[in-house]
Amino acid sequence: MAKILIVDDAKFIRMTLSNILRKVNHEIVGEGENGKEAVELYRTLKPDIVMLDITMPVMNGIEAVKAIKQIDPKAKIIMCSAMGQQKMVVEAIEAGAIDFIVKPFEESRVMEAVARALM
Repeated sequence: MAKILIVDDAKFIRMTLSNILRKVNHEIVGEGENGKEAVELYRTLKPDIVMLDITMPVMNGIEAVKAIKQIDPKAKIIMCSAMGQQKMVVEAIEAGAIDFIVKPFEESRVMEAVARALM
């Protein structure tokens, strides 16, 4: 069981991810709507995994990955992206994200990414 922080500007997406992750007993320790919140919440909640959207207001996912990695170089961040964002996904991985999942989410892929992150 992991403590997971979900950050996406769409409440529906946060809810969808929460539901998938709770089915396998993961704990959702916090939710945020933008990259700035992601960084602040990471600092206070110290989650095992961050599920982070790429395109968000205030601070995007790539900037958030870089900021979180400065706080904790071992942070495990899984990016959530829409189709057609391959270039940004590559940037996010280069910035330190460990994996990515594509919207709309496939439950098995979400669980697989989280399981791999916990290894």
